[in-house]
Amino acid sequence: MSITTTIDFKTQKYDRQLRLWAATGQQALEHANICLLNANSTGCEIIKNLVLPGVGNVTIVDGDKVTKEDIHSNFFLDPESIGQSKAKSASELIQELNEDANVIFVENNPQYLIENQPDFFEPFTMIIAVNVPEEYLLKLSPICVESGKILIAVKSKGLIGMFTIQAPEHTVIETHPENATDLRLSSPFQQLIDYVSTFDLDKLDQTDHSQIPFVVIILIYVEAWKAEHEGQAPQTYQQRQEFIKKLRAGMRTPDEENFEEAIANAWRLSPTNPISSEVRQIFEDPSCQSAHGNSPYFWILTRAVRDFVENEGGGQLPLSGKLPDMKSDTCNYINLQNVYRKKALSDLNAIKKRVKGLTEGSDVQIDEETIELFCKNASNIRVIQYKAMSEKHVQPDKLVNLFKNEENFCYYFVYKAADKYQLEYGQLPASRDDYNKLKHQVQLLMVAMGIESEDTEQILSTDTMDKVIANYVRFGDLETANMAALVGGLAAQEAIKLITRQYIPINNTCVFNGITSTSSVFEL
Repeated sequence: MSITTTIDFKTQKYDRQLRLWAATGQQALEHANICLLNANSTGCEIIKNLVLPGVGNVTIVDGDKVTKEDIHSNFFLDPESIGQSKAKSASELIQELNEDANVIFVENNPQYLIENQPDFFEPFTMIIAVNVPEEYLLKLSPICVESGKILIAVKSKGLIGMFTIQAPEHTVIETHPENATDLRLSSPFQQLIDYVSTFDLDKLDQTDHSQIPFVVIILIYVEAWKAEHEGQAPQTYQQRQEFIKKLRAGMRTPDEENFEEAIANAWRLSPTNPISSEVRQIFEDPSCQSAHGNSPYFWILTRAVRDFVENEGGGQLPLSGKLPDMKSDTCNYINLQNVYRKKALSDLNAIKKRVKGLTEGSDVQIDEETIELFCKNASNIRVIQYKAMSEKHVQPDKLVNLFKNEENFCYYFVYKAADKYQLEYGQLPASRDDYNKLKHQVQLLMVAMGIESEDTEQILSTDTMDKVIANYVRFGDLETANMAALVGGLAAQEAIKLITRQYIPINNTCVFNGITSTSSVFEL
């Protein structure tokens, strides 16, 4: 008799991405309402990468008509579109990618809407502005700050692309670290110690000996080590190497997999702080220190976990209870798994009580699934405080250091200078004849940002800055299809992280250099 499992069409359609961000992440995408300013090559590539995984609503804003030049680099415009609305033509082709998304268009100039109709942006959760001059970005920035919207400003020209993120306080519970397993081998809890004490390796036959989980093996050998070293576990690298030799000597056959796993995991005995510096910094944040019943749920949970750590947790975060696969028979594995699960459940119940105490008397209700999710991920939670684009101020000494050591930062800065150039001359620098004028704008911008004249002259005279300015004007104010696709993928990836609140997005500027195939992230 065969059992057939029926999987709904939606699950089949989004199967791969559901494995990445689960149903909660997919639901967040479906509820997102995104506005794209400018249907150029890069903008369309970004929206393509959001529509395909199922973002709910997209509005494309562009007041231009399609030209012959547009179709050379934009896959979402075809020859039949020439002379027609660029926003309308792009939205129709992008809509075909996914019927689940709702793609509409507005035929209007983004700059006009920013300056004259700020209420237009009210319905959106995220605004993606592509090749919008900085003059207008600085006007759009406070609009997004006041209404708590995410703003991603993207620039793409020739073989260089960049984007900057502005967002409200961004908290992440599900960061998806590569190695999130907490086995507590360097500080085992009492239930685990009691369980390990029930084993006597010397009395086991060969079959049973080869089925003992590596966690038990390590802790048995650690106890033997302590007996010979004044109660101290292996601390230094040299001691761990000696410890590994003892593990290897305990193998009854050369290919005992469980002992090989024990050797491979001996590094977990390294004396490390059970709480990372990032998490400790979050615990010290005033939002955690003063969290109360009406605080955002993230901070209520953080406060509950912090208080747990300082009290019944004994300096440890709540145990996740997750156990990796390992060489063992079913009985031993399940028994060990139950030990970890009971401890995790005990920690979870303690934190539930603390959450209840914090929210008592308020209207805030945090469901048990959310509390459990937070406990499982407590060791890797993150908080990112983004700066508003209109409020950025980088210290001059930091700027000078970036100029001298980061070629990609020079491209970021030249992009800013080019916007100043456009403000003065009415167009972007796009030919070799514009080189000196653009270089002058770079100089003026450096002075305006507080860089000493001596440093300014030194930076401007370098081969790096000369090359960057020359490349910028050589690109001729044109997008290339390959760079549009690459930058579109990078920006969309960060947009998905921000929408789903999973994985860790950049803070706050990324530059991709297609000439050297390098990328840099700057917190500016």
